Amino acid sequence: MKNKPKIVILTGAGMSAESGISTFRDSDGLWENHDIMEVASPEGFAKNPELVLHFYNERRKQLFDVEPNLGHKMLVELEAKYDVVVITQNVDDLHERAGTKRIVHLHGELRKARSIGDESLIYKREGDINIGDTCKKGHQLRPHIVWFGEAVPMLEIALQLVAIADYIIVIGTSMQVYPAAGLVYQAPKKAPVFFIDPDPQVNKQDFYDLTIIAEPATIGVKKVVDFLMK
Repeated sequence: MKNKPKIVILTGAGMSAESGISTFRDSDGLWENHDIMEVASPEGFAKNPELVLHFYNERRKQLFDVEPNLGHKMLVELEAKYDVVVITQNVDDLHERAGTKRIVHLHGELRKARSIGDESLIYKREGDINIGDTCKKGHQLRPHIVWFGEAVPMLEIALQLVAIADYIIVIGTSMQVYPAAGLVYQAPKKAPVFFIDPDPQVNKQDFYDLTIIAEPATIGVKKVVDFLMK
């Protein structure tokens, strides 16, 4: 049996925005009225762990009020014809709930917690994480989120997947925040790239074969999926 062509899909905040997921960062650079470094850095957690835990507890609760949108669901259709992997900067679980089988979370997952004393100890978490909640070794639990200044553990795997892709689809991300922004440039030179975003910030001259679709995810994904499934 012939191997299916490989599609790597890179998704950001715009992928989930139409489901009602907050993109965190407002126009003034604040996240839900907090300075980013207060709630998304190891230093912020060390200074005020209660604030940081509360911030992510609220984000986790929001997941119970939202559903995958048409964009999430239509990506699953590609799996009938292609070898598909989604590499997402999002920390929600909407790709999973839509039915996508292979997902790499670059920036962590809201529905998981991990030990501050042993990063290999990761637990599923539906409810709040509070001060005093510990791992089996007695260390405090924290959100399983990659904060500013921390390494991106899944980056190497993501780079390997992009490097062998036959097609790249970029959805709802400015591709301006590194290291995630550099992923698309690791694709094979002649691999077609589809860029879906209402306000695309991309230089067409950087790519051999680039299609820009200046639409939100629910509209843009349908166009690309319809084209690739023909």
